[in-house]
Amino acid sequence: MAPAAMTFASSLSDAQPLSYWLDDPARPAPLPALTGDEHCDLLVVGGGYSGLWTALLAKERDPGWDVVLIEGHEVGWAASGRNGGFCAASLTHGLGNGIARWPGEITRLEELGARNLDAIEETVARYGIDCDFERTGSIDVATEPHQVAELGEMYEGAAGLGFDGLELLDQDAMRAQVDSPVFLGGMWDRRGTAMLHPARLAWGLKQAALGLGVRIYENTRGLDIASSASGAAVRTPYGRVFARRVALGTNVFPSLVKRVRPYTVPVYDYALMTEPLSEEQLSSIGWKGRQGVGDMANQFHYFRLTADHRILWGGYDAIYPYGGRVSAEMDHRPETYLKLARHFFRYFPQLEGVRFSHAWGGAIDTCSRFSAFFGTAHGGKVAYAAGYTGLGVGATRFGGEVMLDLLSGRRTERTELEMVRTKPLPFPPEPVAWAGIGLTKWSLARADANGGRRNAWLRTMDRLGLGFDS
Repeated sequence: MAPAAMTFASSLSDAQPLSYWLDDPARPAPLPALTGDEHCDLLVVGGGYSGLWTALLAKERDPGWDVVLIEGHEVGWAASGRNGGFCAASLTHGLGNGIARWPGEITRLEELGARNLDAIEETVARYGIDCDFERTGSIDVATEPHQVAELGEMYEGAAGLGFDGLELLDQDAMRAQVDSPVFLGGMWDRRGTAMLHPARLAWGLKQAALGLGVRIYENTRGLDIASSASGAAVRTPYGRVFARRVALGTNVFPSLVKRVRPYTVPVYDYALMTEPLSEEQLSSIGWKGRQGVGDMANQFHYFRLTADHRILWGGYDAIYPYGGRVSAEMDHRPETYLKLARHFFRYFPQLEGVRFSHAWGGAIDTCSRFSAFFGTAHGGKVAYAAGYTGLGVGATRFGGEVMLDLLSGRRTERTELEMVRTKPLPFPPEPVAWAGIGLTKWSLARADANGGRRNAWLRTMDRLGLGFDS
């Protein structure tokens, strides 16, 4: 190993192989598993954000509803406890993706997204959820000259549609917000993102739901689903749940509605967390606004400050396991941790000597249009939402609203959306999926290295509306 690589490796020597967010004394003990049969008005399958928001919103809509939630492990243990804590207003994985896919309703989607984020902020306050919620916004940062031009185009496009709240930053203005020698410019969305402690949000939603009377069973996996005389029945290891309606928030895990499975693939994302920074170290990077930051490369990094002055540093590698298998073996990838450490010190050389306390990974439910899709099954008795593609901390609340709307059978402002009524293109079977995703990853890396120029494969993917992101 070369001396420089040894230095990067030494920064990882004390890193614990688990999510910093889950390594928290506030982590609640799991609730007992379901044993025997249950009957309810609404069964929610999945104890991540999708399921938690759906259960909570159902009780807020109708306190008389009997709601049961089952979770295969512990509430918040998967993506909801391993993400970066960027709670974005966007429902479409960013304005650019939304304009490209739903130009006729993007204004409405942005309005609904802003209302959704406001509602999350209000819910956190109303239930006293201690999740370090800070509405500091986020910055898209350019690290290559062609990205500066792209930022300008994005800004002009947003302004032309009447979207305000964005501030274009030149190199000096960008480095006044966060100081890195690789930053060439940025665009700050001042209100569109809140930063938070993701696991504590999940645990807070769990407590709020329990307080409203939701019955939660952990370590209770849903094994299969079938129609029943009164609605639908979900089989679990030690019993069954008979429900009038069922909402599936299983996301990256194989859907109980098998025809939905080809629409998502698991993509593994990885992150590092530094030790707490000293006052001198914090001063050297100047990050007083505490915004979330992401660079504009196809293989991008995302990073933010925590309440105890650490830096979370994640992204870049997007690892697809052959066959789309979700496995605990994929939760850690030392070669990616080393790559992330090397990139971190290139962005922040002034932090030389900082060590990482935690390193972890997890699977993202990725779909080909980068944003959630929705639907029903079993004669409208079952609803599902999936495919958030790494931007689900905020959008899952909207997804919960959509699932409840669909289960009610009523037309609403949400169910009328083209985004809700349509689905992405499914992924092909293996080995075509493996080959296609591999070629796309290679092409994206080439584009990053060649001034953003997209090759024939990526241009074809663009025309087909297909994508694969880091």
